[in-house]
Amino acid sequence: MDEVRVIEIKKSIFEDNDRDADRLRGELKKKGVFLLNLMSSPGSGKTTTLIKTINALKDRLNIAVMEADIDSDVDAKKILEGTGVPSIQLHTGGMCHLDAEMTRQGLDNLDLENVDLAILENVGNLVCPAEFDTGSSKNCMILSVPEGHDKPLKYPLMFSICDLVLVNKIDVMPYFDFDLDLCGKYVHMRNPKAQVIPICAKTGEGIERFTTWLEDQVKDWKES
Repeated sequence: MDEVRVIEIKKSIFEDNDRDADRLRGELKKKGVFLLNLMSSPGSGKTTTLIKTINALKDRLNIAVMEADIDSDVDAKKILEGTGVPSIQLHTGGMCHLDAEMTRQGLDNLDLENVDLAILENVGNLVCPAEFDTGSSKNCMILSVPEGHDKPLKYPLMFSICDLVLVNKIDVMPYFDFDLDLCGKYVHMRNPKAQVIPICAKTGEGIERFTTWLEDQVKDWKES
C-alpha cells in the first residue's frame, strides 16, 4: 500500500506570509513609513481610541488609516469624519484577519509619500489576527476592562506578539472585578518586553502616554 502523502498547508501559508511581511517591512522602512497594527476584541474601543490619538497627533505627524472589517465602511467613515485624515476600508471577504498581502493592497491605495504613520485597525478578534504578520513596524492591542484581567492567560499568542497593550475603559473599573496590577503581571508572563498603558478613550485619560510612545516609535523607525 502506498504511503499517504501529508502536506503541511498551514505551515506553508505562514512561511510564505512571513516572507511577504519581511519584504513589506523593508519597503516601508526605506520610505520612512511606520506601520502600526492595532488589534483587539470587537467593542474594545479601537476606533474611539484612534480618533482621540489621531486628533492629538495630526498636527505633528502625517497619518493615514486602514480599517479592516468583514463588511461595512462604518469605521472608515468615523475616522474620516472624526479626524479628517485619509482613511480607507478594507473588506476581508469573510476572513477574520489581514495578512501581509492584504495589508500591501491597502497601502497601495494610500499616498505613502505624505505619510509618517500608517495605522491598520485589524479585524476585531483575539485569535486570527495574532497568527499573521502584517508587515507592521510594531503591534499594539487594546484590552478593555469589561473583558476581564485574565485575557492574557486565555489568548496567549495575541499578548506575546504585542509591543504595547492598552488597557481601555479604566473609567468603569469600579464596576468590574478588574485587577490592573494582576493584568499587567499576566501580560508580562506572556511577553516581558510588552509595555502596558491604562487609558480611557472616552475621557482621554492616558492618551498622551500613548501618543508619546507613538511619536518615539516613529522617530526611531525613521532614524535607525
